[in-house]
Amino acid sequence: MIITGAVLEEVGRPGPWAETRPLTVGELELEGPHAGEVLVQVEAAGVCHSDLSVVDGNRPRPVPMLLGHEACGRVTELGAGVTDLRVGQRVVMTFLPRCGHCAGCATDGRMPCGPGSASNNAGEMLGGGMRLSRDGSPIYHHLGVSAFATHAVVDTRSVVAVDDDVTTAVATVLGCAVLTGGGALLNAAPPEPGQSVMVVGLGGVGMASALTAIALGAGEVVVVDGVEAKRNQARELGVTMALDPAELESRGVKADVVVEAAGNARAFEAALAATLPGGRTVTVGLPNAAARASVSPLQLVAEARTVIGSYLGSAVPSRDIPIFAQWWREGRLPVEALVSSRIGLDDVNRAMDELAAGRAVRQLIEL
Repeated sequence: MIITGAVLEEVGRPGPWAETRPLTVGELELEGPHAGEVLVQVEAAGVCHSDLSVVDGNRPRPVPMLLGHEACGRVTELGAGVTDLRVGQRVVMTFLPRCGHCAGCATDGRMPCGPGSASNNAGEMLGGGMRLSRDGSPIYHHLGVSAFATHAVVDTRSVVAVDDDVTTAVATVLGCAVLTGGGALLNAAPPEPGQSVMVVGLGGVGMASALTAIALGAGEVVVVDGVEAKRNQARELGVTMALDPAELESRGVKADVVVEAAGNARAFEAALAATLPGGRTVTVGLPNAAARASVSPLQLVAEARTVIGSYLGSAVPSRDIPIFAQWWREGRLPVEALVSSRIGLDDVNRAMDELAAGRAVRQLIEL
C-alpha cells in the first residue's frame, strides 16, 4: 500500500532543521504484515529525544530511515497467526520488542531483549527484513515502529492493546515517555514509603518520572531543569520543589532516589552528587556513546550508593502499560499534561528544533 511518512535522509545534518530539512515527508510503499505482525493506522506519534538523537548524530542509525517510535493507532489488518489482537483495536506501540526466549527476556525487564536490540540496531523488523521502500529501494525501520507515518507494520511483540477509553494522547505517551520515566521508579528503583525522589531533566521522560513519583506517594518530589517554563509546569503538577541546575548545586539539595533523564554526562554527575548516602541513582537518558562522566568509587563505597542503568524503564510493556493506564483512569497519573503541542507531519523538522532548544516536553504529531 502507499503511505505518507517522514524519512530521515541524512544523519548529522546541521540545524536549524526547519531550514536544512533532514526529514522528507512523502509517499512510501509499505508491505502488508508478515506472520506475527499487524498493520496499524497511526493516530498520533510523540516526538522524543531518541528521534532527535538520530537526527543530530548522537545515536547513529542506518539511513534512509522512517523515524518515530512512540505512538498509538488502530489495528487494520492481522498477519498470519495473530490471534491475540483484533481489527479496530487501539494499540500502544513500544520501541523494544521482546522475543520472550532470550537471556535478556528472562530478567523480567531488567535487561533488554537481545534479538530485539539487534533488529533495532539494524533498522529491521524483529521477524527480519524491512517492510518499507521508496521507488523500489528499502527504507529502514526505526526501533521496530517507524510511526512518523499514516500507517505502520509492527510485530505483535511491539504493541500492547488498550481500551478505547484511553485517549489518543495518553496512549501515545504510554509507549515511551511513561514506560521509561515511570518505569524507572516502578521497576528499577521504587521509593520506599516516605523516601524523597529527585528527577534531573524535564523532557517527556523526566516529567513522566516526576508524575510517577507523586503517584507512588514519595515523601518529597524535587525536579531540576534549566527551563523555567518546565519548572513552573512541574510545580503546577504537584512537585515539592523545582530548581535550576545552579540552584541544585548551591543549595545542596539531595534525595534518596535520583532519576537522571537529561541524557548527558554532566546531568548524570549532578544526579550522582545529589543522591543521599545509601541512596540510588537511576540513569535513563541516552547520551552520545563517546560521553564520559567522573565518578568517585570511594564515595560509592563509603556511602553505600547504588547506580542503576534502566533501559525503557526496566519495563515489560505488556505488564506495565495496563498499570499506568489504570493509574491514569483513576486520576493518579495525569500524563496528558506531557503534551506541550499538537502538530502535523509536515512540521516534523521544526519539531526537532523545538525539542533541541528545550522548548517542548512532548510534541504530538497527529496523523
